[in-house]
Amino acid sequence: MILQDRIAIVTGAGSGIGRAGALAMAREGAHVVVADRNAAAGEETAGRILSQGGRAEAVATDVDDDDAVERLIRSTLAKHGRIDILHNHAGIQVGGPLTEVTLAAMDASWRVNVRAHFHTAKLAMPAMMAAGRGVILNTASNSGVFFDREMIAYATSKHAIVAMTRQMAIDYARYGVRVNALCPGWVDTPFNDPFIAQMGGRGAIEAYVRDKIPMGRWASAEEIAEAILFLVSDRSSFVTGHALVVDGGESIS
Repeated sequence: MILQDRIAIVTGAGSGIGRAGALAMAREGAHVVVADRNAAAGEETAGRILSQGGRAEAVATDVDDDDAVERLIRSTLAKHGRIDILHNHAGIQVGGPLTEVTLAAMDASWRVNVRAHFHTAKLAMPAMMAAGRGVILNTASNSGVFFDREMIAYATSKHAIVAMTRQMAIDYARYGVRVNALCPGWVDTPFNDPFIAQMGGRGAIEAYVRDKIPMGRWASAEEIAEAILFLVSDRSSFVTGHALVVDGGESIS
């Protein structure tokens, strides 16, 4: 197993891509700390891992709460002595153009999608540096490498994640810590509900997907989990500062 005995924290692991990635890491031997603001969803993910013979624990964590983030990192270090993998996945999607997005919505997008990634990485990095190894994976989006119409808050935050990831990578490579960004495109998860509503419903988004994505379909969360495994494992041992786009060709079409 490619992650045997690694200690991994996954935020936003209660559903969608976060859950799929947590399940995949556990399947490959990691002990997964499942962090999600929805305590029941986090417990469900951890329960699935345990039922499949894996190792996991759920820690209810709202990444927009600084104290909760600090408890997550500190409790993991106190219990396990190290953090081998940190997957900053928790995020929100705020739709709308400049003239319609409120300051509060823009602030929320920044806090959850960027500041929280910064905070967890800042807290985990000293332990990784001391160990001489570690992997941080920040979930961005293909909206971090190109642009969608009327998505100013989301696109701005995701571009910031890519820039922050590259800065972290260049600063900490000499300590043996790799930092990369995951940039998924359209994945069939509840995360897309705000944009689906904005587009006019499921039928409209299905038509959009068929028309805009060269492969003509959504990705499954499990497909994205395979990219996650690559980036957090030694299979990508010489990869850092990279934004891996997994979007069926949308960003180049």
